[in-house]
Amino acid sequence: MTAISDGEAERRAGHGQPELKRVMGPWLLLLFIVGDILGTGIYALTGQVANLVGGAVWLPFLVAFFVALLTALSYLELVTKYPRAAGAALYTHRAFGIHVLTFIVAFAVMCSGITSASTASRAFAANFVHTFGMDPGGTVGVTLIGLAFMAVVGLINFRGVGESVKTNMVLTCIELTGLLIIIFIGLWAIGLGQGDVSRALEFKTAPDTSFIWPVIAATTLAFYAMVGFEDSVNMAEETKDPTRIFPKILLAGLFLTATVYVLVSISAVTLVPPHELSQGETPLLKVVQAGAPNFPLWIFGFITMFAVANSALINMLMASRLVYGMGREHVLPGAFGLVHRSRHTPYVAIVFTTLLAFLLITFVGEIPALGGTTALLLLCVFTVVNIAVLVLRKDNVKHKHFRTPTFVPVLGALTCAFLVGPWTGRDAQQYRIAGVLIAIGIVLWGVTILINRATGVKPAAPLMDEIGGDGPKN
Repeated sequence: MTAISDGEAERRAGHGQPELKRVMGPWLLLLFIVGDILGTGIYALTGQVANLVGGAVWLPFLVAFFVALLTALSYLELVTKYPRAAGAALYTHRAFGIHVLTFIVAFAVMCSGITSASTASRAFAANFVHTFGMDPGGTVGVTLIGLAFMAVVGLINFRGVGESVKTNMVLTCIELTGLLIIIFIGLWAIGLGQGDVSRALEFKTAPDTSFIWPVIAATTLAFYAMVGFEDSVNMAEETKDPTRIFPKILLAGLFLTATVYVLVSISAVTLVPPHELSQGETPLLKVVQAGAPNFPLWIFGFITMFAVANSALINMLMASRLVYGMGREHVLPGAFGLVHRSRHTPYVAIVFTTLLAFLLITFVGEIPALGGTTALLLLCVFTVVNIAVLVLRKDNVKHKHFRTPTFVPVLGALTCAFLVGPWTGRDAQQYRIAGVLIAIGIVLWGVTILINRATGVKPAAPLMDEIGGDGPKN
């Protein structure tokens, strides 16, 4: 397929907007996906998962992988059918044609990315302090370090997706190296008869209760470590031949990260008892201390910093491209769709998302609460996306695309909706944070309507023209 249609080129030329560059081939896309999934989740939340489920830490990660796989297959059908930057919001609008629902989905995905990046930023600051043995003056000092870090991420994002993805490539290799170190240390210890591998089959349960509900509760948190695959669809306009390469690359990335997670989890509980693993914010550092006491801990501290830095960079890339896509289609004010003439990056969207991240870093708290909220928001979005696959089966496009079996989106919608509910043991604070964010989104949607009415712009009208057909009816 061509990089851009003639009609689209004319429309953008008429508005004086340059097109995004298609710079991502298969290997860059694979590293993008792996780098986005790996990171803050496994490095920071392994201990919290152990606190909920006990020694069988690997099981919630494995269950989360299967839930994510179902939704990933649904995403593959949609991204190869509609290879546009707006992602879940595009699919929602195409399926249901309800502008407020489109906006809420877009806002929820954007917030999940910014919340995740802000969490990674604070984790970076905390690890920075720990690695260098600094006394930054308490919480205020950690916050300032986190803000400075996020400013650097914003500058890298502004320089261009090519620079950002190349930075991601380096950081992904570093964070994957850190997890391979954990796996190697675990296997070495098992080979020498050290540690207790039988812990991996132990479950933390109350008397006369099943292990199933603790696993479900842990899965709602472990799911945060599996998200990231959905970010790649927002890079569709900057990927070479997305219809051909997305399916095999996305699935390869998911299977690779799931394998790494299971092996890391087994290694961790083999060397460190679950109750000790759950204490503090550096669980994998305890694994290194227990299994390789002579290993320079500052090196692993640096690796952890790079890992969470990569999570922040990829999430901010996704959030800014999503805001850009919505601005271009006038679901958000049109200014968000502006592209810098020399850097070819959506600079207004980058500034906006970076400022939101600053606010979250400054005023919102702990990693488990924000990580759980990120998973909650995305599970809601994934439920809608899986339903959208079924609705859009009636919409035919001219090019060939991936088609997932019908039972997959049905099962994906049911599992995602189930994990959203309070019966899973999800912390009520996550619902409160998500509720506030969605309320902000609704207010912004109202403001956008007023702007569009004042300027005479019809939201998402170009979207219907570009992908063909009349679209859904309200």
